[in-house]
Amino acid sequence: MILNASGCLDALVAPEVARHLDSFVTKTVTPLPRGGNAPVRIAETDGGMLNSIGLANPGISQFRETLPRLAELGIPIWVSVGGFCADDYADLCTQLDAEAVVDTIELNVSCPNVAAPDEAAHEIVSAARAATEKPLFAKLSPALPDVAAVAVAAAQAGADGLSLVNTLRGLALDPRTLRPLLATATGGLSGPALRPVALAAVHACYRATRLPIVGMGGIETGRQALELVAAGASSVGLGTVLFADPAAPARIRSELLQAARDHGFPSAFAARACAHEDVCRVAAHPVALSANKPEEEAGLSNLKV
Repeated sequence: MILNASGCLDALVAPEVARHLDSFVTKTVTPLPRGGNAPVRIAETDGGMLNSIGLANPGISQFRETLPRLAELGIPIWVSVGGFCADDYADLCTQLDAEAVVDTIELNVSCPNVAAPDEAAHEIVSAARAATEKPLFAKLSPALPDVAAVAVAAAQAGADGLSLVNTLRGLALDPRTLRPLLATATGGLSGPALRPVALAAVHACYRATRLPIVGMGGIETGRQALELVAAGASSVGLGTVLFADPAAPARIRSELLQAARDHGFPSAFAARACAHEDVCRVAAHPVALSANKPEEEAGLSNLKV
């Protein structure tokens, strides 16, 4: 599947862009409304973009009023949730569990622009798991000392998948004043500079958990998306590229399929985890899918490319 990274697309403002995705991921919602950080909150850098939005959102009560409009997109809706303790996540999941339009809940436990939750990922996922039967994806930080160990803890607590990765903390200075460009000084770095970090995290977490993974971080082309799939991602998320190229979902989908075929794979998902030595689906000997054995039966997902 091709999704957007949370916070990088407003589907109610640009529904025509969202409909080119396989699922839409909302901006992170919190229990109470948040005004976010003071401006300036976005700055360009040589390697991508810095943001310090600070989880600005209307809060869960008002957010739920927008769900009927999101349902009109006609695609699955993933809701990103964030909080400051495990109970916050549990409360959000309880409320969203009653919403039929919500397909999946993404637990944002890794935003670099707000205070970290009081509990570790295991406690947060456990609390969320007890509150909902909907699929849960844990979004992890690439700055963790051992992201694979945290992924294992999330899996043991009941996570159905992982979103990898969130942004890295970075700083940019004004070339004239040599003062920070952002009001908060530092912010989350996204864009091309994040790609090698995302690849490493996806590779490590796939090897440790074998969970479904949404790989994201600096994807600008189908070839770059294919690399994340090869590292172990089952889906890919588009972030910073959407600010510059609203047509990116359709373009990258086409490029991804062509890149997979150039490497001898019948589909993009057939290349999943081929970067791992213990996976047999290598480019030189791709798995041949017979006409009477669909991808789902062959252990493949519904990556629509």
